[in-house]
Amino acid sequence: MVHWRWAGSRRETPSSAMTAGGAGCGRVQSGGHTGLAHEWVASHDWLGARTVTMSSNTPRVSIGLPVFNGENYIEEALDSILAQTYADFELIISDNASTDRTPEICRAYAAKDPRIRYYRNAENLGGAPNYNRAFELSSGEYFKWAAHDDVLAPDFLLQCVQLLDEHPEVVLCHPKSKIIDEHGELIEDYGVHLRTNSAQPYVRFHDLIWVRHWCLQIYGLIRRSTLEMTALHGSYASADRTLLIELAFLGRFHEIPEYLFFSRRHSQQGSRQVHDLHAYTVWFDPAKKAKFVFPATKLVFEHFRAVRDAPLSLYERARCYLSGLLRLFKYSAILAKDITVPAKLISRRPRAKA
Repeated sequence: MVHWRWAGSRRETPSSAMTAGGAGCGRVQSGGHTGLAHEWVASHDWLGARTVTMSSNTPRVSIGLPVFNGENYIEEALDSILAQTYADFELIISDNASTDRTPEICRAYAAKDPRIRYYRNAENLGGAPNYNRAFELSSGEYFKWAAHDDVLAPDFLLQCVQLLDEHPEVVLCHPKSKIIDEHGELIEDYGVHLRTNSAQPYVRFHDLIWVRHWCLQIYGLIRRSTLEMTALHGSYASADRTLLIELAFLGRFHEIPEYLFFSRRHSQQGSRQVHDLHAYTVWFDPAKKAKFVFPATKLVFEHFRAVRDAPLSLYERARCYLSGLLRLFKYSAILAKDITVPAKLISRRPRAKA
């Protein structure tokens, strides 16, 4: 279980249990560009319990936390962020029109730490737009998305920043991960290995589309300049995998060999409440609820689009296209549902009387 120590009037840091030792694709949970009601609450120190060390100008690190109805775990997530040993960061909370206690909790935290900015959407705009909004509101040299139900070890930012500072060829840095349950109990070490540190772009692409993984790397620390060169999160199922592919075409990833990230799995998780790619697409973009969508076809198209647009040599691009074409055989059953699901929906529609 993830235990916490307490110091003075407020939380200090997670205990050593967090640094002792693993971890799915699609955790995007909230929304958008339009209909945003801006709210920014800031105050002074963190209840006097921590000394906030920040640069006088733009913070080097931005953390974007998109959330929708996250009252169950958001306090634990915020506490782990504020307990980071690297303190030169801003925390941007983008609330996707939550209807529970999330706004109250976030305003209380923002009022106690000047690094926190709280924004609230006027309506729920879907998962992908809210993730993108959190990035658009940020300003740091390095950026990290955070989920409201995950937990960071205290040295997460420190070690990732040091690595990116020392290795300009690395575009994304992430630590090893553990999977925890709703009570913070360890489920398993996340042992998936991806060769995203390879010097060959087609090797990085191959593993991202062929190896079964949960896209946890999307919660690593990313160079802002690199992220700005991508399409960010698309409003379709498994768009986070496409974003990782775009990033991997622009540079290597690096995994810190310490367990500094704790990904939570629980029944209330947004991505756990949908059971097929069509419903998952609506979760990413509610505007598609009453429309026919072809999620598998869209995902394959976006993978090939990423290959087409990547800065690759002719040889590397050909290798990526070949890997993608071979992958189509694995997608065949899923692609077939893009036809059968809409067909069933049409057949169920009431016919007009003559």
